[in-house]
Amino acid sequence: MNTLLQPIVESWIRRRARPSAEALAAVAGLRPATVVTGGSEGIGLALARRFAAKGNLVVLVGRDQARLAEAARIVVPQGSRPALTLALDITAGDALERLDALLAANGLYLDILVNCAGIGLSGRFDTMAPDDVDRLVATNVSALTRLMHHALPGMIGRARGGVLNIASLGGFVAGPYQAAYYASKAYVLSLTSAAAHELAGQGVRITAVAPGPVDTRFHSKMDADNSLYRWLIPPLGAEHVADSALRGFVYGRRLVVPGIWNWLLFIGSRLMPNALLVPLMSWLLAPRQGGKR
Repeated sequence: MNTLLQPIVESWIRRRARPSAEALAAVAGLRPATVVTGGSEGIGLALARRFAAKGNLVVLVGRDQARLAEAARIVVPQGSRPALTLALDITAGDALERLDALLAANGLYLDILVNCAGIGLSGRFDTMAPDDVDRLVATNVSALTRLMHHALPGMIGRARGGVLNIASLGGFVAGPYQAAYYASKAYVLSLTSAAAHELAGQGVRITAVAPGPVDTRFHSKMDADNSLYRWLIPPLGAEHVADSALRGFVYGRRLVVPGIWNWLLFIGSRLMPNALLVPLMSWLLAPRQGGKR
């Protein structure tokens, strides 16, 4: 952040802040931590690196311990404070308790929450396996909601910290052939916007990031690399998205759309009538044989 603007931005973000003595006493002697779900690869890993570079103590959360261990080595330069890892399915019933236990055992408290974990599904909605749809909703919607709801009271009491939710440009439109995924990101955008409005001025940053296609393994894992959008819409790199996300978060923006091309798509989605937009999205997202891999 520009050093000249920093005091102005901080003053605006805290304009109605009323820190609680009890909340501050509860973390006395503890260190603030930045928790990144989905932190072992892609946007989550890129964001973890940037928070670590700012001096934040980072906790990486993901399902694969081997990937987490490798990510921890990447996130923090040699000689700096190491990143912590937690192999955890965030949809598990005891996920909050396990996260709290890790933080407490290391003398930490949750200061910044980055909700980056997410999964996608490609194909016609009625043909998707019920377990896959349930897993998507549990990961993209339910777990994100529980983590955010769990973290916010302490942040509000301390009048500091924040939540950075990774949504998608797809959350602004209906997405035939990725219907559940697009709907889940619409939920994330709506929840983030509403909570940010409710807590405006109380010292807590709440930001949603809405990238378009990103050059990660995400699209191939959902078997969508043959869809036309992968040919026609230039993908951003995870590093570019992370730079934009962190900059917007620091400045207290509620919505970040990384990249000029994605901003144009965002504006177009706001202006185009739904009767035209949904068929266009269907054409872009429909699975196809052959093509780009």
